[in-house]
Amino acid sequence: MCDYRANSRKTIDAMSYENLLFETQDHVATVTLNRPDRLNALSAGLREDLYAVTDHIDANDDIRAVIITGAGRGFCSGADVGARPADDDAKPEQPSQNSRLDQYGWVGKLSMAIYELGVPTIAAMNGVAAGAGMSISLACDIRVGSANSRFKTVFAERGLSPDTGMSYFLPRLLGYGRAADLIFTSRDVFGEEAYQLGLLDRLVDPDAVMDSAREAAVMISALPPMAIRSGKRTLQQNQDLDFHRALRNETVGLSHATRAPHDMKEQRDAFLEKRKAIFTGN
Repeated sequence: MCDYRANSRKTIDAMSYENLLFETQDHVATVTLNRPDRLNALSAGLREDLYAVTDHIDANDDIRAVIITGAGRGFCSGADVGARPADDDAKPEQPSQNSRLDQYGWVGKLSMAIYELGVPTIAAMNGVAAGAGMSISLACDIRVGSANSRFKTVFAERGLSPDTGMSYFLPRLLGYGRAADLIFTSRDVFGEEAYQLGLLDRLVDPDAVMDSAREAAVMISALPPMAIRSGKRTLQQNQDLDFHRALRNETVGLSHATRAPHDMKEQRDAFLEKRKAIFTGN
């Protein structure tokens, strides 16, 4: 196990958010949903903060991996159904013409913001993930959890069909039948079963969830950034392609991965000189 804490350098990002915490350390960004009194339910403010922080991450080449977690005892309990406008008498804002043509809504935009990040994302599942909160975790590339992790689709209980990308992510992770089981019954799935089903990729002790997520993120961030970005894009694009189109897509991915001449030279030199390579993404 690598010791990521040795000689680590922490930088608290200058940007501030009202409903989440954001910091970077050794090329790894950590996003902590910070409404613990509501189990990090997705208020309008938290959603706006997530849009803003994902835009910031995508614009920052120094960030090579992202950890998403929740403050307190929950990851994210889904939409904040108990939230009320600050002024009940306030006149609703007239939506723009473009917004009236929007086919995604906030639920679609939120899952796209997470799923389409260019660098790998790791969900550190510190507690319950329900509804849209579960979908956020599924939009991540890797999920790390413990016996305290709990997944619940919850939509059927609210008289809703799945949204936030759940109907896309869940069958691809579990298969149709198991996805149907969880969506139609809305039953709780705890850590051990979640790991067996494939909802969790790593199952660790409850007090080791963040350490395990951090370890994976640091391992990723030590590798050539362009290769990682291209690898993620290729994996995502090839999920729904036939074999021959996937092979052609891999060829395109290889050409993208090698668009970092310094790193291509560095990996060769480090191998020949029997030393650890230091990659810059250039």
